[in-house]
Amino acid sequence: MGPETFASYRNNSFAPSNEKPYLGWNYPLEYQHMVHQHWRSFPVPPIYYHIILYIMFVLMLLASLFGNGLVLWIFLTSKNLRTPSNLLIINLALFDLTMAANMPHYLVNTVLGYFPGGDLACDIYAVLGGISGTGAAICNALIAYDRYKTISNPIDGRLNYFQVFLLIALSWAWNVPFSVLPFFHLYGRYIPEGFLTSCSFDYLTDNEETRYFVRAMFVWAYCIPLIIICTCYTKLFFHVRDHEQMLAEQAKKMNVKSLSANFNKAGLSVELRIAKASMIIYLMYIFAWTPYATVALLGTFGYRQLITPFASMIPCCCAKVVSCVDPWIYAYSHPKFRAELEQRVPWLGIREKNASSNATLSESNMNEVDVSTLSAVN
Repeated sequence: MGPETFASYRNNSFAPSNEKPYLGWNYPLEYQHMVHQHWRSFPVPPIYYHIILYIMFVLMLLASLFGNGLVLWIFLTSKNLRTPSNLLIINLALFDLTMAANMPHYLVNTVLGYFPGGDLACDIYAVLGGISGTGAAICNALIAYDRYKTISNPIDGRLNYFQVFLLIALSWAWNVPFSVLPFFHLYGRYIPEGFLTSCSFDYLTDNEETRYFVRAMFVWAYCIPLIIICTCYTKLFFHVRDHEQMLAEQAKKMNVKSLSANFNKAGLSVELRIAKASMIIYLMYIFAWTPYATVALLGTFGYRQLITPFASMIPCCCAKVVSCVDPWIYAYSHPKFRAELEQRVPWLGIREKNASSNATLSESNMNEVDVSTLSAVN
C-alpha cells in the first residue's frame, strides 16, 4: 500500500486534534501524496528526537566539510601526493562531500517538519544521497583492488593514470541504475522516510517493481562492492603473509635475525598491519551500509511492521557518520599526507615521526620488492 492521492486529503482529515498527531499531519495538502501510508500509523516523535538529530547533522556537516576538504586541498596542491592511487582517495572525498551536500537540506526540513519544494526537493535530496552512497561503496572496492594490485605486484602491477581515470569514471557510472533512474521515475522512486524529514528510495510499496528494484540494488550497490573488498583484502593479506615467510626463510639462510627488521620498529609486522587496516575498512563498510540493506530487505520481504520511524533513521545516520570518518581511514594514515599536514597546518598538532625514517629506508640497499611493499602498505 503506497502513498495515496492528493484527493484523499482534501478534507484535511490529518489535521491536528486533541489526540497526539500522527506522522504526516503537518505536511501541506499539496504534499500529502508524498507520505507513504506506512508512516501514518506512527505518532509524531518527541521534539527531543529532532533536536538530537539536528545537532548530529550539524556536527557531521562540519566534520565532513573539514575532513574531506582538507583531503582535497592537500592532495590536489602537493605534487608528491598526486599519484594515480591517491586519485581514488580524492574521488572518495568527492563522494563524501556529495553526501554532505544534502545535510543543510535536512536541517531546513527538520525546522519546517516537511519537504519544502515537494517531490522535486525530495528527489534532489535522495539522488544526492544515492550517488554519494553507491559511489562511495564502489570507490572503497576500487581502492581495495588498487591496493591489492600495487602490493602484490609492486613493479608491474601499479595502475597508471589512464587506468585510474577509467576506474573513477566507472565509479560514477555505477550510480546510474539505482540513483539517477529513480530521479527521472524510470525505475524505482524516492519518497520521504523515517521522521519524514529525509528522502530515500522506496522500499515500502507492495508491488513487483519495488521488490525487484530493492533486491537488484541490494546485489548491485551492497553485495558486489562487499565481495570485491573482502576478496582483495583477503588475497592481499595472504600475499603479504607469504612474502613475510619468504623473508624469514631468507634471513634464516643468511644467519641474520630478519631482513625486514628495520621496517617494524613499531613492533608490528607488515602482515599484522595489513590485517588491521583491512579489518577496519571492512567493519566501516559493514557499519555504513548494512543498516540500509537490512531495512530495505525487511520492507521488500513484507516485514514492514519492524520498520519504525526511528529504525529507518539509523541507516541515514550511519552512512553519514562513515562519510565523515573516511578521510581519517585513508588519507590521515598516509605518512606523506601527515607530513604535509604537519608543515601546512601545524595547529592540528600532528607530528609525523616516521618522516625521516621513510627517507632513510628509500635510500637503503634493501630488497626492492620489500621497499615497494612497505610503501604501498603505508
